[in-house]
Amino acid sequence: MKTLFLNWKFMRLFSGRVITNIGDSIYYIAAMWLVYELGGSSFHTGLAGFLVLIPQSIQFLAGPLVDRWSLRNTLFITQIVQAFLVAIIPIAYLFNSLTVTTVLIVIPFISLLNQFAYPAQTAALPLILKKEELVKGNSLFSFAYQGIDMALNSIAGILISIVGATFLFFIDSITFLIAALLFLSIKLPKSTDEVSNSIDIKKDLKNIFRDYWLELTEGIRFVFKSIIAKLFIAIIVANFAIGATLAILPAYGDWLGGSASYGYLMAALSAGTLIGALLGSVMGRFPLGKLTIIAFLIGFTLWVSSIFMPIKELNILFFGLAWVPLGVTNVVMNSAIIGMIPQRLVARTITVAASIGTLMMPFGSLIGGYVATILHVKLVFGLLSLGFLFISIYWLLYTSLRKLPKPSKMNAEDYGLDK
Repeated sequence: MKTLFLNWKFMRLFSGRVITNIGDSIYYIAAMWLVYELGGSSFHTGLAGFLVLIPQSIQFLAGPLVDRWSLRNTLFITQIVQAFLVAIIPIAYLFNSLTVTTVLIVIPFISLLNQFAYPAQTAALPLILKKEELVKGNSLFSFAYQGIDMALNSIAGILISIVGATFLFFIDSITFLIAALLFLSIKLPKSTDEVSNSIDIKKDLKNIFRDYWLELTEGIRFVFKSIIAKLFIAIIVANFAIGATLAILPAYGDWLGGSASYGYLMAALSAGTLIGALLGSVMGRFPLGKLTIIAFLIGFTLWVSSIFMPIKELNILFFGLAWVPLGVTNVVMNSAIIGMIPQRLVARTITVAASIGTLMMPFGSLIGGYVATILHVKLVFGLLSLGFLFISIYWLLYTSLRKLPKPSKMNAEDYGLDK
């Protein structure tokens, strides 16, 4: 890790990532609670979750653009626009015109911008780090993401009960402005596609769209001819459950004790994933197939156990521990795959995979929010743990996944990632 902290470009990128995550963490908690408060039911939070998550399912459309655009400009512009959009909420509140409709209109646009910002951050890593540093760099990025979530989710829940959700949007806007300045200060080498795009900038519109379509379909073909495609069924089913869980957590937190409990639940979720991310470099020594099967079986057991805990604190603790497996496998799996993807295909590959992988999350959010208006939220919360159990069983039954070796022994040629 010491070499990474001595890399000035990486440190600015990492600092920008941290600031961006601060903004996103504050925004998400404040937005979901504000929608629940203004709308008055889990259906509205389910709808909000749907609007936040639906742009992720079309993230693959952003991949070819991120590959060709200037990464620094992409990062800077997305943060500036996000700062403006987030500021709409407190401004509307000051003029006594804030409604649940206003929040529901703003949040999908903020989420859409993230579909460009996060792939751009990931695509920048191979440009400033050596291949052998990617696992550590990706681990630090995961640490920043989950660590900020853990801290800010808890704090945001408490601050909501003290100063209100709208004030947090004002703070949020400032964090995006700071992140924009950090990203603007980074000078990144141009990727092959970016150089090509700058040379061919005078192409007519027809050729531009043709090249975009070719690059888009190249990323899709690359994914579906590789081992990544075999992961989709398990990921889609699990993400349906995750989307529904995020949608009902405000109602579940309210049932446990209010906005502070909601914040603690989100903090526990983030803490569990953070612990898993930190364990990623250690757990990467084990075969990926067996690791995934055992880890998610443990996660399912902990999630179900949390429901029967006699006190709220243990309920939250066990729920948080259930997310450790997700953090572990995210780091190990992503690092193994990114390390084998050709640089020119990184952004479009990860966006295609992310889009398909999260396809069911918005629908899970919408359906989960609605079901929680019919059934008791505690029952829905318990049923959603089956998503983790499904991953464990699916990997156990699928031979090629069950026998995956540790990442260091995964060769690009063996898994269709060398073209």
